[in-house]
Amino acid sequence: MSSKLKILQVIPSLGYGGAETGCFDLAHYLNEQDCSSYLVTSGGELLKYVNRKKVKVIRLPVHSKNPILILINTFFLSLIILFFNISIVHARSRAPAWSCYFATKLTRRKFVTTFHGTYNFSSSVKKFYNSVMLKSDLIIAGSNFIFSHINSNYLKYLNPNKKFLVIFRGINTDYFDSSTIIDTDEDKLLKKWEIKRGKKIILMPGRLTEWKGQELFLEAINIVNRELGHEAFYGVILGSDQGRKIYKKKLMRLVEQYRLNNQIRFVEECKKMPVAYKISNIVISASIEPEAFGRISVEAQSMEKPIIASNIGGSNETIIDNKTGILFESGNAEALSKKIIEVLQLDEATIKSMGIEGRKNVVKKFNIEKMCFSTYSEYKKLVN
Repeated sequence: MSSKLKILQVIPSLGYGGAETGCFDLAHYLNEQDCSSYLVTSGGELLKYVNRKKVKVIRLPVHSKNPILILINTFFLSLIILFFNISIVHARSRAPAWSCYFATKLTRRKFVTTFHGTYNFSSSVKKFYNSVMLKSDLIIAGSNFIFSHINSNYLKYLNPNKKFLVIFRGINTDYFDSSTIIDTDEDKLLKKWEIKRGKKIILMPGRLTEWKGQELFLEAINIVNRELGHEAFYGVILGSDQGRKIYKKKLMRLVEQYRLNNQIRFVEECKKMPVAYKISNIVISASIEPEAFGRISVEAQSMEKPIIASNIGGSNETIIDNKTGILFESGNAEALSKKIIEVLQLDEATIKSMGIEGRKNVVKKFNIEKMCFSTYSEYKKLVN
């Protein structure tokens, strides 16, 4: 059966987010299982790394929420399904999921969705729009938190005859491995960020948006400075504003207000994230709204770095508190500052032990091989 299995994944764009990297990894994994792997997307930076000998890539404007384009995409997806004799269509976002839903109905093929986030559901119209992710033959939740979220908010859209399960997202633990980083790469990045060796570095990765908690982070750093003395370490806010210029200006004003100009670095992007983790002493995930999974927490653990994360959403599942990382009360800058001070004052043996346990945790539960194998196994059950 595996040699005949033809999987089409559909994702708006192929960037560096958790859903995108998971789609990318699964596309290549399927080829290794003697499946035919197809990918429909509008573009994205990660697209240039796709091995075209292993994965057939087709460009369509599946990122658009325009109803007319959704219908046009339905037509083209139907042609693709029939031309390549696709077995299963797997949608990873709402707009393309509507096109995939209609296309699989027309072509009578199996339909799979992965519910990657909580999504905005402030109105009944919005909730109906989101409900397309529950119209598939197989619904995958990326964490137990998302599984519970769906049961709590979309129960009337769930069909008891359709399969609904959790497959945790995974990361490439070979890529996020501190032992593979060389000193010259560390030196280059430190130079680029204008940071001198000697002081500790607190890293906060994630796109610049209010719910990610960058304001909370700056407030906590200000409190830590009052306790430990000014400029005792560097703070790096790593992420793109993605057009949110006003929010970035707000953050920069906070930096000036707290007199953190010499201490805080804003970095737009980093293409070698393992190096960024390697040069850091502490990693922060300060989201004030629940993370669906919390990829940063998992990547930090894989790199054997202490992670301090909000005690909401996926982080509660990916972090074993006080063993593989540390959880703090979400939205509380004072609580975050106390945890930062606590970690800064830990001895090297404790830091090393936490790092070792963190990597063990990720390799066991959240590695990409496990995610891909679980998904592939469900595909086979579905067609059988």
